[in-house]
Amino acid sequence: MLVIQNLSYRIAGRTLLDQASLTLAAGEHVGLVGRNGCGKSTLLRLVSGQLQPDGGDITTPRNQRVGMIAQHAPDGPDSILDTVLKSDRERLELLADLEHCGDPNRLAELHERLQAIEAHSAPARAARVLAGLGFDAAAQERPVGDLSGGWRMRVALAALLFQAPDLLLLDEPTNHLDLEASLWLEGFLKAYRGTILLVSHDRDLLNRTVSKIAHLEAGKIKLYGGNYDRFEETRRLQLANQSAQAARQEAERKRIQAFVDRFRAKATKARQAQSRIKALARMEPVAAVVGERTANLDFPEPDELAPPLITAEGVAVGYDPAKPVLRELAFRIDAEDRIALLGANGNGKTTFLRLLAKRLAPFSGEITRSGKLKVGYFAQDQADELDLDATPLQVLGRLQPRKTETQLRAQLGRFAFDADHVGTRIGALSGGERSRLLLALNSRDAPHILLLDEPTNHLDIQSRDALIQAVNDYRGAVILVTHDPHLIELCADRLWLVADGGLSVFEGDMADYRRHLLSADGGRNGTGGSGSREAVKRDGQGGGESGSENAGSSKKAQRRARAEERAKAQDLRRNILALERRMNACAKAKAELEKLMADPTIYEKPGSELADFQRRHHEAEAALEAAEEAWLQAQEMAERQQEQAKDPGP
Repeated sequence: MLVIQNLSYRIAGRTLLDQASLTLAAGEHVGLVGRNGCGKSTLLRLVSGQLQPDGGDITTPRNQRVGMIAQHAPDGPDSILDTVLKSDRERLELLADLEHCGDPNRLAELHERLQAIEAHSAPARAARVLAGLGFDAAAQERPVGDLSGGWRMRVALAALLFQAPDLLLLDEPTNHLDLEASLWLEGFLKAYRGTILLVSHDRDLLNRTVSKIAHLEAGKIKLYGGNYDRFEETRRLQLANQSAQAARQEAERKRIQAFVDRFRAKATKARQAQSRIKALARMEPVAAVVGERTANLDFPEPDELAPPLITAEGVAVGYDPAKPVLRELAFRIDAEDRIALLGANGNGKTTFLRLLAKRLAPFSGEITRSGKLKVGYFAQDQADELDLDATPLQVLGRLQPRKTETQLRAQLGRFAFDADHVGTRIGALSGGERSRLLLALNSRDAPHILLLDEPTNHLDIQSRDALIQAVNDYRGAVILVTHDPHLIELCADRLWLVADGGLSVFEGDMADYRRHLLSADGGRNGTGGSGSREAVKRDGQGGGESGSENAGSSKKAQRRARAEERAKAQDLRRNILALERRMNACAKAKAELEKLMADPTIYEKPGSELADFQRRHHEAEAALEAAEEAWLQAQEMAERQQEQAKDPGP
């Protein structure tokens, strides 16, 4: 268990925790949520003992083991499996004592403790955890020092889970995981018998693994029962109630104050006025609701291109012509496509995005792109290339030197950079702000295709919701790689599986894919499972009607409905553009006729010719009025569609 009482902590003059309290019972799974920078990670470090509080108490049972990922990722020549096994220091110490112990009584104690911690099954347990996080048997024998930073953080997470502490502290554990490892972790945490305090911006992870939500706001912690969706609904109702109470109290305050002001000087009403003055003084103020600042995101609208945007046949791509990562690719991408790429890390999802972004050239086969195609490519490693001493305005200005400062500020403003933040040094921006900056930079030319490779890393839940809204409002194609199932469910209409060196359609939804991964023959290699697969056809048709009969069918119906709505919106936009062109043509013809009719010499011509000019002018005027009326109706219909998209109703 864990008891936090009146905890206070300040950093650089800023109060992160102000008399905060929280109690977790043994075995409880609690999600810790709050806006970026509110102090969630700091609280975990205080509980783990890495930081010391300025005031208050943190109490845990004497023999309780508290575990949190080490600040430094593991390194060195040891194999990945040995690194994980060595993380359990108690087991190592017991085994070392066993080798040198000659006392029979002590030997009995050692064997009893080794049996209690299931030391005999440690290698198998460590191997299972590593396999779940994406390390097959061969990979587990590799030196941990050969891994990249992200994979070494996976080893650190595996070591922590293998230790199985009584109190497990997790800070954004899915940030370095692919979707497949995230889904495995979800199942692991759901079955975990110890106490969990989990910081995450992954809505699905919080919904499926915790039974309570601890909300950190303004230095205080408030505990809510239920998962994240329940918390969000409860908090929304509480804020609405608080806002209504504040409004009623303010109205009552104004009514009483008006009585006092009116009758204070009248002797006959003086006693009542004094009574009301005392009532005002006794009135406990209801705090006004201060809305949390939400970052609204908005991708620029691309020019319309005739389909298809990209087609490919027989394409092989990778980094070594002798060993291509992907082979025999055949696919088609159109303007309204919303495609999520599934498959474990290392299967070639990022390689596929780099092919689309022209960062990699195909070794063989044919790939055809629309001549005016513009592609926006978001990748997390781009953050390492940012000039930390420059400002967002300066970086965007270098990429678009012909744009005015007003235009540059407008593009940054689409991604919630206000007048102050555009001039902030990039090195001082948070991880979420840098992600939003990358989105702004990569969409600066209004691309026809957005390639998004893990766009939600470092974004809080509110910013992820804003990204979902922006993707769904965007009028180009989207190819998405993410470990966030919620993002896929709400944004993707089609699922493509990257596995076994190829690309195939996954016929089903995320519920099907979850079962596919957890099935006995699904494993981590992308084969088997309940969702069926077939090659991606050149006509780009994917998806299907198979899968679950209840929730799966509902999700597929929702995706189809969203695709149909986007198709209708696209047709309506085309109609509006056509009507605008017709209005311009009619206005131009009308203006030319009026210019001719303003010439006095025209009236010297025969009457029949003058009558013809007047008839043509009348027809142009009528055509312009008809086009304007049709344009107004189309605009009203488009506005209604936008309102329905924002508020779909019950």
